[in-house]
Amino acid sequence: MAEPTDLSLADAELAAFIGAVRQDPGPPARAVGAAELRRLQRLRVEARPQGPEIPWIEDLTVGPTAVRARRYRPSAAAQALVVFLHGGMWTIGDLESHDRACRRLALKTDTAVLSVDFRRAPEHPWPAAVDDCVDATRWAATSAGSSAGIGGPTIVMGDSSGGNLAALSCLRLRDEGGPLPAAQILVYPNTDLTLSYPSARTNATGWGLSTDDVAWGAEQWVPEPSQRADPDVSPVFNSNLRGLPPAVVVTAEHDPLRDEGNAYAARLAAADVPVRHRCEAGMVHGFLTLDTISPAAAAAGDRVFADVADLVIRIQ
Repeated sequence: MAEPTDLSLADAELAAFIGAVRQDPGPPARAVGAAELRRLQRLRVEARPQGPEIPWIEDLTVGPTAVRARRYRPSAAAQALVVFLHGGMWTIGDLESHDRACRRLALKTDTAVLSVDFRRAPEHPWPAAVDDCVDATRWAATSAGSSAGIGGPTIVMGDSSGGNLAALSCLRLRDEGGPLPAAQILVYPNTDLTLSYPSARTNATGWGLSTDDVAWGAEQWVPEPSQRADPDVSPVFNSNLRGLPPAVVVTAEHDPLRDEGNAYAARLAAADVPVRHRCEAGMVHGFLTLDTISPAAAAAGDRVFADVADLVIRIQ
């Protein structure tokens, strides 16, 4: 086992990983741009072990705008569907970057998973990604989704910027009259594109994700600075969170996004939305895709999957 380089991290493997990142953090996002970041991410994904085998995996298009998606079905008995919205600063991430996480999610929860390949910035700025995620979630919750073999209760789930898109999708669906998902799972979500909460400063560097990289992603997705405080972009600033689906909000101790995620969980609870909130001690941003690096990250992901499985039982 590697010697820990930071005793505040959850295990020695994660400490060694973060120590290596501190030694060689790679180029900042704003120095290389989206195309190069996507290339570097593809290389990392290709080097990662493939996730567990799933009996049925199919690429398809969904909704009236033919959004690309990938369906994972672990068993014929799967009775719920998780619409999964990947992270990646609204600019990177795709079906491949979160393929392993979606496989684990499907098997650990015995649910079907629909991973959505929404449009990304800077080619497609806000609100294109929200439009795609709303279309995919609405499709999954209607007879169209049922006829494609993915019926049952629908849960929307996202990590990081995907958590932002999941929250915004629920808000728009509520405002447009639904159908609403039965629950929302927000994992270390972006909820404040102005990055005004304290952890954006206290955890700004040295923990894998830098605040400046997040700021760059926000600039690509929402080029107009004044718009980043709009509640249709930053859900933590929405004055009315009532009537939203029950939520699980999971944040990480060493994450620049920690405080904005914690604040959104508190605001949901204040609006009488049932919320299960947990801040993972000793954990960093992105742990859903760090399971091959750190047993503690794998265990944190398993706890999220257990939350999903518990919700499925409750909403049947």
